[in-house]
Amino acid sequence: MSYDVAIVGGGPNGLAAAARLAAAGRSVIVLERRAAFGGLSAAIEFHPGYRAPGILFDEGLVSPAVAERLGLAAHGLTFTEPAPVYLAEEGGRGILLDRDPARAAGELDADAEAYSAYRAFFARLAPLVEQIVTSPPPSLTPAALGDYRELARLALGAWKLGRRELLELLRVAPMCVADFLNERFRSPLLVAGLAAPAVAATWAGPWSAGTNTNLILHEAAPGRPVAGGPPALVAALERAARAAGAELRSGAEVARIRLDGGRAAGVELAGGERLDAAHVVATSDPKRAFLDLVEPGALPIGIENEFRRIRMRGTAAKVHLALSGELEIAARRGERFAAIRVGGGHVDELERAFDAVKYRQISPRPHLEIRVPTVHDASLAPSGHHVVSILVSYAPVDLAGGWDGRRNAELLDAVLERLAPLAPRLASRIVAAQVLSPADLAREFALTGGQLHHGEPALDQMLVMRPTPSAARYRTPVPGLWLGGSGSHGGGGVNPAPGLLAAEALLAAPRAR
Repeated sequence: MSYDVAIVGGGPNGLAAAARLAAAGRSVIVLERRAAFGGLSAAIEFHPGYRAPGILFDEGLVSPAVAERLGLAAHGLTFTEPAPVYLAEEGGRGILLDRDPARAAGELDADAEAYSAYRAFFARLAPLVEQIVTSPPPSLTPAALGDYRELARLALGAWKLGRRELLELLRVAPMCVADFLNERFRSPLLVAGLAAPAVAATWAGPWSAGTNTNLILHEAAPGRPVAGGPPALVAALERAARAAGAELRSGAEVARIRLDGGRAAGVELAGGERLDAAHVVATSDPKRAFLDLVEPGALPIGIENEFRRIRMRGTAAKVHLALSGELEIAARRGERFAAIRVGGGHVDELERAFDAVKYRQISPRPHLEIRVPTVHDASLAPSGHHVVSILVSYAPVDLAGGWDGRRNAELLDAVLERLAPLAPRLASRIVAAQVLSPADLAREFALTGGQLHHGEPALDQMLVMRPTPSAARYRTPVPGLWLGGSGSHGGGGVNPAPGLLAAEALLAAPRAR
């Protein structure tokens, strides 16, 4: 069989690329190694009758503008408002943190005014951040008129921000997130709670330089949460791709990206089947695409070394709990929370949790990012029961002695011990538990290093450096081979923007036209 485009990977980015390319009249096939589409965003039945809505949480990164460009509203995609996050506090009441400063004011006491200013700052940054993350990164060597037009649009967006805000952005972006937040707030619990999203699932602590850029991208994100969570996004993308005429095949593992005369010529599946394609779009992580799927020795050594230098150290595990009742927080009895953050109450506690990773150990006090999806969707569990999904930072992929059943159990014990003072009834309500170590995630989802974002989010691995300078604009040094996964610009988390941008770059290429 021959196609215009073969897409490696059926996660949100692969499906987004397929929908855009097929809508433009290209013959497209999507090849997904797992039995279901969605990748890290697919629903998981981890115990009979109990389902978790994917490995990755929906952090509101899906831009309505990207959804509109893909026509997803016609395929059932709708947005909702972000749930407030409960910042748990050992021995205290904690903070229920709403993104709306007016609704959060009663929880923040002396920090209420500072929090209002904090939200206002990110609201002013939001248009520029949206422009950056939903457009290709600027060209390092502008040549065509379009390159200069992109630079002019970026400059105009920065100019609209205003001199004062632009200077403040340039000042704070390279900072460590701890310093940035300590400048603004008095409450150690609030500082730790706000800092956590900037370092969760990364190889960094809150005192690491540059982590404030991650906070900016999180707080000024252009998107909104998807109604129904990541699986709803996957379902809409799948419908859009099929409606446009794309062929979708699950259970089809790509073993090799075939080259002919130095150009991508198609793929070979694990069973030996060969498919011809004028272009290949890889939405797997970039290291896997170039170092595992491309024939060894086919790349110039300089390009190969670029991809080898990408840092992809996984530091997060997932724990799913099936409960026979609600997850009750003792300090807030009677209240139900869909999002809970457990970090020790001080930013230094978060740093100490990161310290364990440096020595390849399981942190005895890991940071927990918790979602209880059954608060809003009771269909995910039997009547009266609940599902708890926990992202556990920090757990190193290269754990000393390696990961096995015993070490998975050790991680689960650390998580439950962390939760015991906050939710003393939890242990008696556990029906079943699933632990996915970074090594399990690497194996199950073909993630190099178990890195959930296809590359560590760090200053030197963003914009024109993501994933490498030679492939930063989705086109790669191998003619006909494109990158469109989370490891490309705009990626990370539940977000189909890189797949869309890669498809648009392919369509704009002279030879592709």
